[in-house]
Order: sequence, then structure tokens, then C-alpha cells
Amino acid sequence: MTLCIYLSGEIHTNWRDEIIAGATGLDVEFSGPVTDHAASDDCGVAIMGTEDNKFWHDNKGAKLNAIRTRHGIEMADIVVVRFGEKYKQWNAAFDAGMAAALGKSLIVMHGADHQHPLKEVDAAALAVVETPKQVVEILTYVLSGTLPS
Repeated sequence: MTLCIYLSGEIHTNWRDEIIAGATGLDVEFSGPVTDHAASDDCGVAIMGTEDNKFWHDNKGAKLNAIRTRHGIEMADIVVVRFGEKYKQWNAAFDAGMAAALGKSLIVMHGADHQHPLKEVDAAALAVVETPKQVVEILTYVLSGTLPS
């Protein structure tokens, strides 16, 4: 049973790499958003033409990125959403809401200091964890029924 996992959320740490490395040998496929911050911000104007107004610059980029994000979430069996420490990831909250609305299995990852502001997001999740290792342990359990040793 191959599980398709969409990794959404903050792009400033290597949490995705930790999950992917930890899941070596598991029957999983990973996808996610473009994590090159500059490419993600500027894709719309780079492809469809420049904008003098920053709102329309951002709007073009957001719409192009949404093509990838929507497809990835729709195709996923499990959506993992990571909320980082440094920035507010409004897009991650939107992705979590979309995953919940589509009935996707949702794993939310954040530190204890985000518990209160993310209580509604956490309530929609099937699991709330703090580390990439815990995500890997969940995937291992789901695929094999094996608990961590």
C-alpha cells in the first residue's frame, strides 16, 4: 500500500528532509510546494509578465502556486502541515483547512508554544506532533502496525 504524503508548511528548516530520510524503506511517495522562496514569490511575474503593483505580483504567484498545492493535497493520502517558530504560516493554515475539508488524513506539526493559536487546526488533525521523527513513527505504524522501539 503506497501512501502519498504531501508535506506543507514552513520552508526555513530541513524538516522535510528529516522525514524523507527517516522514511527510507517505507512504501511512501512525497510531494510538496515549491520551497525556493524567491521562485515561489516571483513565479507569476516571471511567467506571465511583470506587475507594478505588489498586490498583483503576489496574486499571480499565489495562483500559480495554488495549481501545485491543490493538486498535491487532492492526490495525497496524508497531509503533513508544519508550523515553524519564526514566521506565521498563513498558507499552511489554509492548506490544513483544505485537507480537512477534503477529508484527508491530517498530521499537524508544531511546538508547544503554538498549541493555543492552532487549537482549531489541531482539532481537525488525526495527529499533532512536535518532531519529524514522530511523523516517521506514525507512517511506520500506519504501514506496518509496528510501534517504535
